Amino acid sequence: MFFGVVIGAILACGGNAATAVDHVINDGLISAISGTAGIFLFLVILGTIVALVNKSGASAAFGRWAKTHIKSRAGAQVAAFVLGVLIFIDDYFNCLTVGSVMKPVTDSHRVSRAKFSYVIDATAAPICMIAPISSWAAAVTSYTEGTAIEGQGFEYFIKAIPYNFYSLLTIVFVLAIIFMKADFGPMRRHELNAINNGDLFSTDERVETTESETNPRGRVIDLILPIIVLVAISVVGLIYVGGFFTAGETKGNFVTAFAGTDATVGLPWGAMLALILIIGYMLVRRLITFKGAMDCIPLGFKAMVPAITILTLATSLKNISNGLLNASGYVEVLMKSEAAQNMASFLPAVIFVIACVLAFATGTSWGTFGILIPIVCTMFKVGDPMLVICMSASLAGAVCGDHCSPISDTTIMASAGAECVHVNHVSTQLPYAITVAVISLVCYIVAGFVKNAYICLAIGVVLIIGFLAIVRMMNKKREAKA
Repeated sequence: MFFGVVIGAILACGGNAATAVDHVINDGLISAISGTAGIFLFLVILGTIVALVNKSGASAAFGRWAKTHIKSRAGAQVAAFVLGVLIFIDDYFNCLTVGSVMKPVTDSHRVSRAKFSYVIDATAAPICMIAPISSWAAAVTSYTEGTAIEGQGFEYFIKAIPYNFYSLLTIVFVLAIIFMKADFGPMRRHELNAINNGDLFSTDERVETTESETNPRGRVIDLILPIIVLVAISVVGLIYVGGFFTAGETKGNFVTAFAGTDATVGLPWGAMLALILIIGYMLVRRLITFKGAMDCIPLGFKAMVPAITILTLATSLKNISNGLLNASGYVEVLMKSEAAQNMASFLPAVIFVIACVLAFATGTSWGTFGILIPIVCTMFKVGDPMLVICMSASLAGAVCGDHCSPISDTTIMASAGAECVHVNHVSTQLPYAITVAVISLVCYIVAGFVKNAYICLAIGVVLIIGFLAIVRMMNKKREAKA
């Protein structure tokens, strides 16, 4: 992404070195940082809350509880899935917490590390992408600034959720795989080896399990309560910024205030209050000292440096490509051509594929939809249902490519959280992600014609269940021959 920013700056100034540097620094990086400062603050607060929860012993307490109450392999996988869904605020928060909490549980039920890392990854970016209260929602909202839907970014993010077929069908796919026991590809070998031989890795390479000291006074409620407080106060922050409590048309109207809010202001507003309350709660419970709580702030910042870097570079690339090179204007001309109009119904599928390729190559979903959202917003008029569908296609494709990419930060974090060999995680996850991507592509082709999310989702669910039923039948035939 940084090389993209530099090349864009050189193209914009015609090769003048001094002007190119000025474009990179002022029009790219500084503009990106000033425009996304609210998201940076939200990310740092999230990282701090993660550090607080882990240091208090709450994560370890949940792991101990789960280990004594979960009695089956399917139960262990579902518990990891449910915890991943509950921690929808941020994908880093998700990967780190689910990995540390559930690893002893899945290990005790002989769930391979490859399968565990897939469950983590499948409930990280895909869940955050359809969660209104998340760092991803704030990022998407920020990328609509300067477009036709500026000021309505959060509202369009909500409208796009039903059309985010990849994220929604990934949830269906994970649950179906768990309950139907229809693993296929390299994952099947890892799972069979874990079940039959107790080998969680299936390769000579191993990742040594690391155990860290935890506070024995931590309880399950100390994990659940901070999440509830964070979500509840973040909602209050969003509607406050949307004008719910102030004089005007939105006063007292929750739906209007929520739809018209600025997530880059509302989320850090709520998260800051939540952080103060969580620190106070943990001090009262004597789970952590004041000094220990303050030590978690730099730890939280450090954990979120990769996300902050990606967001800065992605926004810089958007500023250069659209602000200086007018890429969105160029694409708008192409999309208004006669050839493009003749295939307009296929645009959601085309955008989905482009987003998949971009995210896979760059390893970042934020960078991908940071480029595509402004372009999509120039292609359709405000109020056109195709704007929502194509915006969602860019988001879904970005998540899909990110899910498949071996250089994705989320994919790497999922491997780290599960303490799985990264190559194993990527090779076993890829067939699953591609399967859902192909089915999602079919849904986007249909969506371009019927423009009804629920019909498309029903088709996607049927295709997933049918495909896995065939896989399960073939697996049983192999076992019978063996």
